[in-house]
Amino acid sequence: MLTQAEKGRAFRALHERDRAFIIPNPWDVGTARLLAHLGFEALATTSMGYAFSAGQRDNTIDRQRMMEHVSAIASATDLPLSADLENGFGDAPETVAETIRLAAAAGVVGGSIEDASGRPDHPIYDRAHAVERIRAAAAAVRALPFAFTLTARAENYLHGRPDLGDTITRLQAYQEAGADVLYAPGLAGKEEIAAVVRSLDRPVNVVMGLRGVQLSLAALSALGVRRVSVGSALCRAALGAFLRAAREMREHGTFTFANDAVSPREISAIFKP
Repeated sequence: MLTQAEKGRAFRALHERDRAFIIPNPWDVGTARLLAHLGFEALATTSMGYAFSAGQRDNTIDRQRMMEHVSAIASATDLPLSADLENGFGDAPETVAETIRLAAAAGVVGGSIEDASGRPDHPIYDRAHAVERIRAAAAAVRALPFAFTLTARAENYLHGRPDLGDTITRLQAYQEAGADVLYAPGLAGKEEIAAVVRSLDRPVNVVMGLRGVQLSLAALSALGVRRVSVGSALCRAALGAFLRAAREMREHGTFTFANDAVSPREISAIFKP
């Protein structure tokens, strides 16, 4: 197995290439091992995918359980792992910094911090406070003995605030506060993605797999995007197949869904010691 320092260097190097790479999002150890087997170069956790696998809504897993989860996935493969750390599990900059330290201790070499507060009446942190949170996270990162890639997320578009100007201003401020990668999930199309990329001088992550915009890896790379994630899309695709199969049985009493099921022999061969 690679050391954490080796994984950290490898992950940082992926962002320094002149083309985009896909960082898929497993939701448990099994899916992490499947993605590694298929040849992906790095992985990222999905808080929503993990929550759904536990029968819960997103943002309802506490920090201790999340650290146990990311630790299990980090040790499941030799790939660098970036953790979805939600909003850092607290409002205070000090809490965010501690979350970064705990994630590093759990074995990950990257992590993302959102500017979403989790409060319906005030869903996005005020910009100045959001910047302080990223600055605290960056300070914690710089104190680590290995390369840890910090991603700062501007969540406007996921919370009914499709304000490109404010989103860019926030990302620029997070860049200045020390974020290594910038990310604004939910951008509306090529023009907005290109505008975000042009406005920054750090690598940009874009999420595919949301309803609406669907661009290829080649098209995103041509726009200057450096990393492409899929969030909870793989988990939701699996759950979609599960629900279709269950409804077929319940409503029709038939079992044709099994025709599309993967062979147990194929999965067993991948999971062999």
